[in-house]
Amino acid sequence: MSIYDINVTLEDGTVYSLERYKGKPLLIVNTASKCGFTPQFEELEGLYEKYQEEGLVVLGFPSNQFKQELATAEEAASQCRLTYGVTFPMHEIVKVNGKEAHPIFDYLTSHSKGFLGSSVKWNFTKFLVNRNGEVVGRYASADKPSSFEDDIQKVLEQ
Repeated sequence: MSIYDINVTLEDGTVYSLERYKGKPLLIVNTASKCGFTPQFEELEGLYEKYQEEGLVVLGFPSNQFKQELATAEEAASQCRLTYGVTFPMHEIVKVNGKEAHPIFDYLTSHSKGFLGSSVKWNFTKFLVNRNGEVVGRYASADKPSSFEDDIQKVLEQ
């Protein structure tokens, strides 16, 4: 199975396959509207705007697994747009850990290496996927998006 075999749902209920992003680098983030890391939306949007023409796609997946998200995906996406000017795709509220975890997070956690382990520890865990669909970076909640911009640039150059 590849990441492109996974279907996801936008906040408005539209279902699509990640195959639409084949050949593009992805930065996938589990988000929350009421988290101390929420200001990272500004940097995520900045990276999206800066590198979108080179192919970078940022995908936000709200999760209430850590009890810091609004009631609906529509509310979460609306707050992100109004407060932080987010224009990248926001999705349905998903679980990121456990038996009910969304397949995208099962895939990301099982295909990323490093000391962060196999579960998502907190909101704003970020995964960088290269143009071939391989997870090449995983960044903790406290890692500001600007701190790994060099990694994004390397993936864009591939």
